[in-house]
Amino acid sequence: MCTLAILRRPGHPWPLILGANRDEMKNRPWTAPGRHWPDRPEVLAGRDDLAGGSWMGVNDHGVVAAILNRQGTLGPAQGKRSRGELVLLALDEADAAGAALVMSELRPDSYRSFNMVVADNRDAFFVAHRAEDAPVSVDRLRDGLTMLTSREPDDPSSPRIAFHRPRFLAAPPPDPETGDWTGWEALLASDAREAGVGPEGAMTFTLPSGFGTVSSALVGLPAIGRAGVPPVFRFAAGPPDHTPFKALSGR
Repeated sequence: MCTLAILRRPGHPWPLILGANRDEMKNRPWTAPGRHWPDRPEVLAGRDDLAGGSWMGVNDHGVVAAILNRQGTLGPAQGKRSRGELVLLALDEADAAGAALVMSELRPDSYRSFNMVVADNRDAFFVAHRAEDAPVSVDRLRDGLTMLTSREPDDPSSPRIAFHRPRFLAAPPPDPETGDWTGWEALLASDAREAGVGPEGAMTFTLPSGFGTVSSALVGLPAIGRAGVPPVFRFAAGPPDHTPFKALSGR
């Protein structure tokens, strides 16, 4: 159960801020974000070394895409394509609207269920494949803060969202201008959870099975017209409670 926190601020110098924790089996091999695909030189994304796709990335046009499993759909299934390829398909597009259109035209029986976010500095979309026999839906994300796990956006039935969304709302948002990301870094690294809730109610956790938080990322997209101001992509190549975030250089 991965987690995304998306802050939309139209009219702000940094209209989109995204924080993401990736939860996966610890023994599943992966490589930190880079330009790993020779046929996609404009894509900077983490690579799932097992299936070849990605869980999250950005492209040189300023599009960010991230995918999460729906509840109860962890792992591959016979006859289904890897959901990680969808991040790469989205990042082939020059804007979020184009990426959302591509996702809306998917054959739903080709993939296990998923949640997805595609966004740029103008638009942000929630893409949901809720059931394997249902069409893929695309909805605009509202302004302000949205949290997403394996259920619906801001779903209060998710213990993680119920506990941590108020904490994100209360925290100072990241400031890419000054390089201050400390508030959200601390939240992504938090092992706090509601009393009586299991470890998976925390933002960062590890279960006895070996499933847990394996990496974390922060992205900031600058507003239109800010020539020479690149997106910010920060990555912790391990659980963020003991792995520092580092800025990715891009090339």
